[in-house]
Amino acid sequence: MRVGFFLGAGCPVSIRVPAAVGTQPLIPNIEGLTDAIRTTMSASLDHSANFASILAQLGDSPTNRRTIEHVLTRIRGILDVVGVGNFAGMDKSALSTLDKAVCDAIDGVMRQRLPARSSPYHQLAAWIGSIPRAHPVEVFTSNYDLLMEQAFEECGVPYFDGFSGSDQTFFDVPSMEQSTLPSRWARLWKVHGSINWWRTKDGLIQRRERGGPDSLQMIHPSHLKYLESRKMPYLAMHDRLRAFLARGQAVLVTCGYSFLDDHLTEAILDGLSGNPTAVCFGLVFGDRATAKAAIEKVGHRGNLRLLGADGGVLGTIDREWHSKPKPDDPMHGMAVGMGNLGARSLAPDDRCKFLLGDFESLGRFMGDQLASREHDSGEGDAA
Repeated sequence: MRVGFFLGAGCPVSIRVPAAVGTQPLIPNIEGLTDAIRTTMSASLDHSANFASILAQLGDSPTNRRTIEHVLTRIRGILDVVGVGNFAGMDKSALSTLDKAVCDAIDGVMRQRLPARSSPYHQLAAWIGSIPRAHPVEVFTSNYDLLMEQAFEECGVPYFDGFSGSDQTFFDVPSMEQSTLPSRWARLWKVHGSINWWRTKDGLIQRRERGGPDSLQMIHPSHLKYLESRKMPYLAMHDRLRAFLARGQAVLVTCGYSFLDDHLTEAILDGLSGNPTAVCFGLVFGDRATAKAAIEKVGHRGNLRLLGADGGVLGTIDREWHSKPKPDDPMHGMAVGMGNLGARSLAPDDRCKFLLGDFESLGRFMGDQLASREHDSGEGDAA
């Protein structure tokens, strides 16, 4: 059976690092990222006015807060049509400079290193590298950061991300479509771009640490026109997501994903609709009430199953978890637990709660699977 994971913005949020007071996420979610970029751009003497103008054009307000992805799409949409004139007092040069400033600010927030080798990213990478499979494990992520790459490399897990080469890398679509690499190589598909993707002034897409002069950082490149975007990595990544679910037996596990991105959710639903032998488990961090958008999209799809803290939607049946605990089960306290989860769940303390919607818990679960496998095979026995 083919196995894949979809890691959303909630995954790096689960990794806490020291802050001035208490702890903070290693990388914030889209709302936290947007707040950080707003603060940076508002303090910029060169860009604050133009940034405020873009927000006003988007109808930004306390009740309709627009994210940084909306901002980038707006800036680049205007760039496509502004020509030699100007729009709202911004010419092509000003818009290009604003785009670069926003991407630089995003890069500053996203370019983080995992604080420890015990992170859930490392545990997932170790699991992928340790389980023999006939088919490669595929990891899809909507995040721009390089955390999964770091975990793969530090765990010695070979992976293919769509690019080939070392010095002047190039996007290799045939290798993506043919899957000719060994199955022990993981696949990493970054469906919203990455902070190390750059579009050169000649229109080439490269993966590199830093871009050259006049290069455009390929973060959330949804603004590109369809015919042009057919050549772009991110659309090929979307196609991989559809293809993964569309054929044969396949299991996709999502974590940290809210199903609010219509394009990605459509790709998942299309794959599931055409293949009844595929299944997607959506791991929800909080209660079902916090995943209304996801539950609405489940509809009558029995192969899309949502697992929240207080209950799940399984086979289109929406129910709470059973209240009777099984403390003797090895997964009790790791995958399922009792007690008060604070703001995460409003379920009563005496009701069982599903815990794997937290990427930290999912990582421990994967690590425990490896430990159990080694114990069963005798690999971990002491002499």
